[in-house]
Amino acid sequence: MRESVRFGGMPQADGPDLADIIARVASGDRDAFPALYDRVAGPVFGLVLKVLRDPSQSEEVTQEVMVEVWRTATRFRPEQGSGMTWVMTMAHRRAVDRVRSEQAATNREQRTARRDHTPAYDQVSEEVTVRLESEQVRRCLRTLTDLQRQAVTLAYYQGYTYREVAVSLSAPLGTVKTRLRDGLIRLRDCMGVST
Repeated sequence: MRESVRFGGMPQADGPDLADIIARVASGDRDAFPALYDRVAGPVFGLVLKVLRDPSQSEEVTQEVMVEVWRTATRFRPEQGSGMTWVMTMAHRRAVDRVRSEQAATNREQRTARRDHTPAYDQVSEEVTVRLESEQVRRCLRTLTDLQRQAVTLAYYQGYTYREVAVSLSAPLGTVKTRLRDGLIRLRDCMGVST
């Protein structure tokens, strides 16, 4: 049976089996690859484009995925999932890798630009202000109870969700929410922030 991708990117069966085509590619049948390409290149491009949002990069990644499918077809195991799922998983992984690579390059460029740039007076003044405010926050955090400080630190400085804070502190979710609310009120009062 043939697999196609219906709306939403979920595979569905209808026609010759994609697994058979992949098996033919794995055995070195060069005539099978065009059939494989015709079946999966469109859905792969669609998925990659959703992740990257850049058509030219999406075309590049789609080609990389198709080459990887050709090279690794022997690794496909139909008992572990459908052919379309195998290919789409590969495509998603490649697209995410490209996003991470682009972000790393951007971060490197920004670090280099910051290193090569002498800050203007206003930037120095702003940095001093931020440092002073940070010190005030640290001082105000010390006024909280241990439990409030732990909850606030986990939630707002380490990015934990309320549930993750509850698990981390072995406390009921309602208790964690109360600690956070009370801690934030004390912080606001300590810092002199008006609502």
